[in-house]
Amino acid sequence: MVSMKAEEKGRTMGDPLAEARYVNLATFRRDGTRVGTPVWAAEVGGVYYVFSAGDAGKVKRLRHTNRAEVAACDARGGLLGEWHSARAELIEGPGEVQVALDALRAKYGWQMRLTDALAKVTGRYVKRAYIRVSFSTDELGAC
Repeated sequence: MVSMKAEEKGRTMGDPLAEARYVNLATFRRDGTRVGTPVWAAEVGGVYYVFSAGDAGKVKRLRHTNRAEVAACDARGGLLGEWHSARAELIEGPGEVQVALDALRAKYGWQMRLTDALAKVTGRYVKRAYIRVSFSTDELGAC
């Protein structure tokens, strides 16, 4: 039986972000301070993909440590669910970047396409960083 909490949130059991429109991706400073940022995230095979400006703080922090936490949130980063430990890694291989782009475009449709077009016009498209977010099996089972 699915718990009421999971049912009310519109999530499937075992996946804390299944229906989340926005995800708060928290990365950590060297002193251990959590820094959260609302982002778009799209899932492929149990892994979530996120994109960001290549010079953003979260990208710099991920170059230091892949420790991360994620939670469903609203567009402003207000939490809609619990934090979940995760591993976030920068990806650069063109094959996996394309998987990320395809997933984000499938989930966010015209909004992602518009974001891509504006980024191309401003020269930011080629400066993007792509991030793979994964969970341990134990963490997902605890949801």
